[in-house]
Parts: sequence; C-alpha cells; structure tokens
Amino acid sequence: MDGRKRILGWGVLALWVIVIALAAPLAGKLGDVQRDRAVDYLPASADSTQVAKITELMPGGESTDLVLVYHRDGGLTAQDKATAAREVRQVAAEHPLTDPPRAVPSEDGSTLLYAVSSTAPGTDEDSRDAFVRDIRRTVSGEVGGPAALATDAGEVYDSLDGPLLYTTVAVVALLLIVIYRSPFLWLVPLAVAGVADYLSMAVTYALHQGFDISVSGQSTGVMTILVFGAGTDYALLLVSRYREELRRTPRPHDAMAAALRGCGPAVLASSGTVALGMLCLLAADMNSSRGMGPTAAVGVLCAFVAMTTLLPALLVVLGRRVFWPLIPAYGSEPKAARRSLFAAMGTSAGRRPLAVLVAGAAALAALALGALNLPGALKQEDSFSTTPEAVAAMKTLAAAYPERGTQPLTVVAPTGAATAALETARATEGVVQAEQVRSGAGWTEIAVTAGDPAQSPAETRTIRALRTALGDGAHVGGPSAEQLDLTDANARDRNIVVPLVIAVVLLVLVVLLRSLVAPLILVAAVVAVWGAAVGIGGLLFGPLFGFGGTDPGLALLSFVFLVALGVDYGIFLMHRMREECLAGAEPGAAALTALRTTGGVIASAGLVLAATFAVLVNMPMVQLAELGFVIAVGVLLDTFLVRTYLVTSASVLLGRKVWWPGPLARTPAPAAGPGTERTPARV
Repeated sequence: MDGRKRILGWGVLALWVIVIALAAPLAGKLGDVQRDRAVDYLPASADSTQVAKITELMPGGESTDLVLVYHRDGGLTAQDKATAAREVRQVAAEHPLTDPPRAVPSEDGSTLLYAVSSTAPGTDEDSRDAFVRDIRRTVSGEVGGPAALATDAGEVYDSLDGPLLYTTVAVVALLLIVIYRSPFLWLVPLAVAGVADYLSMAVTYALHQGFDISVSGQSTGVMTILVFGAGTDYALLLVSRYREELRRTPRPHDAMAAALRGCGPAVLASSGTVALGMLCLLAADMNSSRGMGPTAAVGVLCAFVAMTTLLPALLVVLGRRVFWPLIPAYGSEPKAARRSLFAAMGTSAGRRPLAVLVAGAAALAALALGALNLPGALKQEDSFSTTPEAVAAMKTLAAAYPERGTQPLTVVAPTGAATAALETARATEGVVQAEQVRSGAGWTEIAVTAGDPAQSPAETRTIRALRTALGDGAHVGGPSAEQLDLTDANARDRNIVVPLVIAVVLLVLVVLLRSLVAPLILVAAVVAVWGAAVGIGGLLFGPLFGFGGTDPGLALLSFVFLVALGVDYGIFLMHRMREECLAGAEPGAAALTALRTTGGVIASAGLVLAATFAVLVNMPMVQLAELGFVIAVGVLLDTFLVRTYLVTSASVLLGRKVWWPGPLARTPAPAAGPGTERTPARV
C-alpha cells in the first residue's frame, strides 16, 4: 500500500510536468495578444467606442494623432521658430500625414503647437509606437497627444511584467521564510505558485483565442498578484493542517490525505466564491472590467488546482525533512505561543461582545467618511506616477493655451449627413473650431476643438451638448470623450455588478454554511471593510501619495476583490465554528475556539495577501497603485479587526441564532459523552 501511494505522488508530479509542457507554447504567446489601446478599456456601448471602431474602418484605419510642442520660458526666439518649422517640414516629408501641420502660437509667445495626424500606422500598436519614436527622434520639442500618451502607457505596462513578478515573488518569499522559519519549506509553495501563474497565462491565452476576452496589462498584472496571493493563502492553510496531521499520523501520505479532507472543502468553497465573484465582472460594460473577470477567475482557479494537487504531491515526496529544523515528529505536541495571542483576543471579544461590536462598527464608519475626501476623476495626464514625455507635453499645453482645448474631439457622422453635422458642431456652444478631416466606409470624420481645457467641467458640458445636438446618427469621441464615457460606464457598472456580487456571494455562503444569518454577517462585514478602506484611500491619496485624481473604476474593482477575498477568511472561520457546533459546542464557545485555532493561519494568510497587493502601490500607474492600496488595507482590516473582533463578538451575541434557520439554530447538537473522543475538524 505504501509503495502504491508513493507511486501516486510521483504520478501527480509526472502529470504536472506534462501539463507544464503543454502550457508552455500558449503561455509564451499571452504577451502577443495583450492590448492596452483605449478601445480595449472603453465601455462596449459608449459613443467614444463607436468612434474608435468606425475610424478603424476608414481609409488607412485608425488615425495616429500627435501634438508637437515647442516651448521656451520667456518666449520663443526667431531661431526656435525656424528650427520648429524645419523639423516639422522634415516630419511631413518622411511620413504620410493626413494634413500639412500648421503652427498655432500661444498668446504669450512662449509656445508653438503643431497638430500631426497620420493613418499610416493604422491599428497596429507596434507601427504606432515606431511612428511616435521616429518623430521624437526628429524633433527637438516635446511630443504629446493621444498616440504619444498611448505609446508611453504601453511602455509602462510592458515594463510592469518583470518588476511586478520579481517584487511579488520576493515579498512572498520573505513572508514565507518568516512564517515557516525553515530554509527549505518556503521554496515549495513559492515554486508551486510560479507553476500556477504559468498555467494561468496559458489558460488566459486559450480563452482569448476561443472567446475573444480582452487581455490588458492591468488584467494580467492583477492575475499574477492573485495567483501568488490567493495561492499562498491556500498553501498556508494546507501546510498548517498537514503539519498538525504529521504529529498524529506516522506516514506523510496518510497525514496529507487527512489534511486534504479537513481543509479541502473550505479551500474549495473559498476559491469557488472568489472565482464566481470575479466572473460577475462579465456583466460590466467596461471592456477592461469585463476582461478582468475571467482573467482573475482563471488565476484563482489555477492557484487552487496547483495548491491542492501539485503542492501535496511535492510535500509527500519530500517527507518530514522539508520542515527542518522544526520537524513535526510523530506524537509530538505543537507549541501554543501564537495561538495564545488569538485566544486572548477572542477572550476580549467574548467578555464584552456588544461593546466590541459597537466600537468596531463605529471605527469602520468613521474611516468610511474619508471617501468624501477622494480627489476628483483621474485625468489622462495624471495616470502616471512618473512624468512621461506625453504627459509633460500636455501640461505645457494646458499652461500655454488655457483658453482652448488641446486635445481635439473626434466626431464621425454618416457621409450623407456630414455637412449638417459640421454646421451643427460649429454652432454648438463651447466649440471654437470644427473641420472635416476625411471620409470613407460611409462615414466622415470631423475634428472639433473645444474652447476650454481638456477634461475640464466646461469641456465636459461641451461634449454632452455636442452629443445632444448631433443626435443618434453621429458619434463623439476622442480622449476627453473617452474619459467621460469611462466615468459614466463605471457608475452604471457599479449599479449592476455590486448587487450581483453580493447576491452570488450570499448564495454560496448560504449553501455552504446552511444558514442565512451567518452569511449576512460576513457580507455586511466585508462591505464595511470596503467602505473603510476606500475612506482611508481618500485621506491619503492626495496628501500622502500626491495622486491627482481617483480612477473611475476603483470603487467597482476594489469592491469585487475585497468582497470576494474577504469572504475567504470568513469561510475559514465560520467553517471551523460550524464544525465545533456540530461536535457539541455552544456557539459562543465555538466562535472562540474557531478564532483560537484558525487565527494564526488566517493572520499569516492575510499578511501575505495584503503584501502581494501592496506591491501594486509601487507600480508607475496610478490606477494600479490605488487599487493595490485599497485592497491591501482592506485585507488587513478584515484580518485583524473584522474577523478577530467583530465577527467573533457578533457570533457570541447571537448565539444559536447565528445559524438560523438551519438545524443548529433549533436543536443543540448532542454533546460528546464521557469516554467519547471528539476531534473537531480543523481548517
């Protein structure tokens, strides 16, 4: 029998070698299908999305729009102007442009603006980037505009893959070394997480090919974080239980089988809940959010599969020696130092549960008020924590041309109605200039210049007025219109996705815990944590981090992640509490026992998950930094305040009512009699 079980362990490892070999060709292609164009993030039904799609069909495809900026404090000299004119002529001679660039001087004479547009690169991002870089080599001024901003953003996203992965691995490795206090053990779950990340890349590529899901730098970055964060959490739970079983069981494979039986259902339920919560993003209108849903779900599920098959096989093959120097010998007793801390915390919650519950809820509510201090919507030029050339150019233009927009709006109208659309645009309040650019595929493109700074409230009013005046036949796009549509779509998505996530999570918890009250407590707790975490962000984003705005998608994405991931720890705690009640304990005592026995591993898991998301705070994209901060803070609040004090105190207060309307709420489970050994399940 022992020989067959060892063969089974090696067989699982061999199977994973085959899986990795099959996944390798697909994983390597994921970067080829990653897209970070505006249309890949825009809402599917937005007016600006229709503009982007229509311009792709026109002769030459999508236009590549740039702004060449020549500036000198105190005023441009005659030599500066001559240099600018010569360089612009060279650009026009070397590249097929839609119109000859014309100089637009600022009123104070400090700046010259040249608008450059070409359809030669089309929709190919590599061609666009090459076009932008070539012009930057030609001109001595700054190169900005939508295409330059897209190129700079693409370079930032491309640079995330390596640093994001290496930093995440380093953070997880450091925490695992501290938690396990072993020079070898930390390598095993970390290597398995790396395999899971590789597998998730292959599966994501396959999904893109089969179902055309959107793959962006943001979604793949978050997927990596989830694989290492959630995967390490599952590993911590499994290894903790395996260590306990090794003290009670002489053979490692038998100990692993008992560990999987004990914590497997909770891990399955938690990973399934997270995956279902992420898939709720498929109901979003935002392309970026909708694409992140399946990508994040794939990451969590791949982490679950790897941690419940590959990790057990490796641990069994390596045997007890992998825990050196703290090898759990058969028949030994574990140290209780860490558990005494959570026993003390549980005792304080159980002694005055009402006071603890009220004080904790009040603290969360007070923190949530900080959301009122969140900075306004994030502008394109504020999306980077650094200052790329395109952003510097836009800031120069904003200062030099305060009286006009520096990013033209793009109007597309049916060719038969183009003349009327042009007249309507010129007559719209807030528009200072409108010119026909090109026609094709049954549409005509009109470039409209607003008389107010880009993405200002006045320009937003102009965009809305323009859309109203043009009616349903024409569409208004361009960078400013895209930002407006992003804000509107995220507001719409929140109203749909948030209730859907709550309903799905509640349903899963009701089925798992066979109760209605306990799931309501857990969901209310994670919603409160989300509010407090966003509030802390409101207090720190501007004053501490210097962020110039709040990403419109922050509220939705942080809610989905915090609710799904926060419920994870609630499942671990409540699952153990329910097992204690089934074994005969009263709910109050069961809650304290559950906290005492699972508190240490949940705290370790929470620290790892928070640390992995905190890695995003150091990334050069404000959207990622804000998302990582809110989730990391929320996980810490959930781990050390909500699970430890609020859920425990609420369970003590409610007693058996916490399991209503299930059987545990009505009939006490029979207590273990004299001579009956009770071994409650451990998470």
